[in-house]
Amino acid sequence: MNKQTDENKLNVPKKDYCTPMHTAEHILNQAMCRNFGSDRAFNAHIEAKKSKCDYHFNDSSKIPTTEALIVLEAEVNDIISRNLEVTSRIVTREEAAKVADLSRLPKDASEMVRLVFVGDYDVCPCIGTHVSNTKEIGKFRIISTDFNDGVFRIRWKVEGKI
Repeated sequence: MNKQTDENKLNVPKKDYCTPMHTAEHILNQAMCRNFGSDRAFNAHIEAKKSKCDYHFNDSSKIPTTEALIVLEAEVNDIISRNLEVTSRIVTREEAAKVADLSRLPKDASEMVRLVFVGDYDVCPCIGTHVSNTKEIGKFRIISTDFNDGVFRIRWKVEGKI
């Protein structure tokens, strides 16, 4: 890529990320989209010991059941166990819009967008830090969930290595 100019300078993260947890969040979000038709989490709090993601569900009958959460957890662990490479590419917004949903980009996002790919399983714009391979994540475990006022919250963590 050419030297960055003021017009195409990338935004920088506002905090340090726990890379295994942050990459697991990408996988969880894609699994929620695929399995429950939800959007990616609209709110996430990612920390080294435990994390949480919030998803909008206007219809309470569509929230994941206990059985569906077992399947969700297994799918996330299956993706992690595939040892997928995690890579990124810097592209224009126009190019990014062809492969990823850009609706949640902040208003001050730059013209250039960094897309993060978890193998061929997930792609999304992101300025955070990630592991280089899913084998670095560890075992994903859902701790608890709740549903209040149209928001489904998943609390989760990763432990050791798969």
